Amino acid sequence: MKRARDVAVIVLSALLMASGLRLFLIPHQLLSGGVAGAASVIGYLTNPQYISLFYFGMNLPILIWGLVVVGRRYILLSILSVSCTTYFLTVIPQIRVTSDPILASIFGGVIIACAIGFSLRAGGSTGGFDILGSIITRKRDIPMGTLLFIMDGIVILTLGFFKSWDLALAAMLCTFVKSKVVDMIHIRHVKVTCFIVTKERERMLGRLKLLPHGVTVVSAEGGYSHEGNSMLMTVTTRYELAELRKAILETDPKAFVNVLETVEVVGRFRRLG
Repeated sequence: MKRARDVAVIVLSALLMASGLRLFLIPHQLLSGGVAGAASVIGYLTNPQYISLFYFGMNLPILIWGLVVVGRRYILLSILSVSCTTYFLTVIPQIRVTSDPILASIFGGVIIACAIGFSLRAGGSTGGFDILGSIITRKRDIPMGTLLFIMDGIVILTLGFFKSWDLALAAMLCTFVKSKVVDMIHIRHVKVTCFIVTKERERMLGRLKLLPHGVTVVSAEGGYSHEGNSMLMTVTTRYELAELRKAILETDPKAFVNVLETVEVVGRFRRLG
């Protein structure tokens, strides 16, 4: 059921992504940034009908790189997202929902940000710069929204040079809105601390040891039941949180888990390299 739910979320995110592009941005020749934005620029300069093909072709090498660096499950969900987005881009008609490019930028950015945020929470991504951002933020403490805003800005500057600075400025508004909504939907802090209270100490410890970060075990007692429990503490990144949650629930579905934002870690903290 968990896998089916994740797949459903990814498909829904792909539908949102394609809808934001086809209904709000592409009719005004605006950009969302990222690979979708780069594909849109090429489409605006050549033939807009082939934006979906450009989108898929530009994502392909990034997905292959991510499969090596990031992990199999994350990339498989991302491949599903890119494939579904490509399909929806071909079947959703291009309709100008609003005649105002500013409104199109804002609402298009919100819809696409929802697609990105939901995909990340399901353990995948919408492909493109999301994967590049995930690779970079595993090694550097940079908020995902900020990183996407920088990379998207480069694409938008390209639109300004080759097309129109008015469109570029409107597209910049879209990426700003998108970066803020992504951070609102997803977990804003890069690192999080997880406290896991369980009676399955050895099984849980054995499972968590398979993950890349250390674990601290503390003996605990129930305040009402006075029964003995074990509390396991680990610090991880928000992009590994979906995998950690899956490991906990598979080991002990009755475990109590508290996830806290972590501003700073002093000492050894293993990064994925």
